[in-house]
Amino acid sequence: MLSVSANINAPLSQVWKLWTTPNDVMQWNFAHESWHCPHATNELTIGGEFHYQMAAKDGSFAFDFWGTYDVIENEKRLEITLGDNRKMIVEFIASGNTTMITEHFDPEKVNPIEMQEQGWQAILNQFKLYAESHT
Repeated sequence: MLSVSANINAPLSQVWKLWTTPNDVMQWNFAHESWHCPHATNELTIGGEFHYQMAAKDGSFAFDFWGTYDVIENEKRLEITLGDNRKMIVEFIASGNTTMITEHFDPEKVNPIEMQEQGWQAILNQFKLYAESHT
């Protein structure tokens, strides 16, 4: 599994809310400003699915990033099976008014591993900027 992480200067309850609420996800779920997330749904239950549409702003490309929740430990851990059967784990660790998020994910087989790590880290960095602007 590959891993990316970020230390968010925001309390855990706020970080969890911003991570799991579709209207918030649409504000941060992209790796570069030329992309956006025009639609998001999230059924935060075991067996529930999330669907995040990721799209180039110029309309040249779009895809549905989705997964099914296997384990939900409220404000601690999410274990997910992605739509292509890869596994993903998201961990939330509070320390005072900061929260460490670490994402672990199975790499896909098309793009180089370094490119995948950079893309996932870029999205996590967007989340950090968004979450810290909402404290």
